[in-house]
Amino acid sequence: MSSRIVVLGGDGIGPEVTAEAVRVLDAVGRKFGLRLEFQEELIGGIGYDKAGSPLPEATLKACEGAAAVLLGAVGGPKWADIPVKFRPEQGLLAIRKALGLFANLRPVAVTPELMNSSPLKPEKLKGVDIMVVRELTGGIYFGRKERTATSALDTCEYTVAEIERVCRVAGRLAAGRRGKVTSIDKANVLETSRLWRDVATRVFRDEFPKLTVEHLLVDAAAMHLLSRPADFDVMVTENMFGDILTDEASMLPGSMGMLASASLGDGPRGLYEPIHGSAPDIAGQGLANPAGAILSAALLLRYSLNAPEAAAAVEKAVAGAIAAGVRTRDIAARGEASVDTKSFADAVLRHL
Repeated sequence: MSSRIVVLGGDGIGPEVTAEAVRVLDAVGRKFGLRLEFQEELIGGIGYDKAGSPLPEATLKACEGAAAVLLGAVGGPKWADIPVKFRPEQGLLAIRKALGLFANLRPVAVTPELMNSSPLKPEKLKGVDIMVVRELTGGIYFGRKERTATSALDTCEYTVAEIERVCRVAGRLAAGRRGKVTSIDKANVLETSRLWRDVATRVFRDEFPKLTVEHLLVDAAAMHLLSRPADFDVMVTENMFGDILTDEASMLPGSMGMLASASLGDGPRGLYEPIHGSAPDIAGQGLANPAGAILSAALLLRYSLNAPEAAAAVEKAVAGAIAAGVRTRDIAARGEASVDTKSFADAVLRHL
């Protein structure tokens, strides 16, 4: 029986990077005897343009019946002036909610060969291997919103159950890694954060007693992420804080183009996407770095298809391409030659 993967290229560079990730998935599937079937659907701005919705009904139906979803990116200035409910980002928020994907996993590791691509000093980057777990379907992004001529309102709300389940994901991950979890909040100011800290403290104490647990305020976490990044193992936080901190963390390896993510729920089906945006300024020019999309495909193999050996092979192939000196423009040092999107994926395929 084949595993059906819905591919949502989306907008900007999204279709370019997902195309290369699909090539790698197809190759690793043949190598490891996995039967993979790919189905392309619309999301984001192109979904609005072609079907009148950033999340067309056909797309949602296809995703609900799929083994996994691979997404590129959504958004762009083209859709900046349309009504909010039709904007590309609403499609992404809606699919996460509809599929019950409440935990966003974003691994952040520094490749030794790319240390000079980071704005941080190399000595700060040694040993950096972080897994950020971001709560994905609650908080201010999904709260009540209101706008008048003179004011605006965005409500941040969390339930005990929402916090418990994402902390359990973080706890299980930390137990299989280095045994440390850092919970991030703003408990000195926000009532939702005081609830977050109380619930996180209880879950980790009662259900994961062997873990080392650290609580940090989000502003302190942002500082320590740059001053002592190698001290972090698993970080868990609410939706907006996680969104901001993971973009900050992307500068540790030197480029957002290198980072992958997995959005998971209670079952094996997940949505996998690079953390970068649609980058419309370079779309169609072959300049995009497909590493984040390819590494997202590796997470897809690991978490949705239960194929850890195939996932590791893809990750090793990306590392091999980097070690061999293959660079897209965003990770090339000054004066260093760079390759286009397809050529980078070709190098990954050779190492695979």
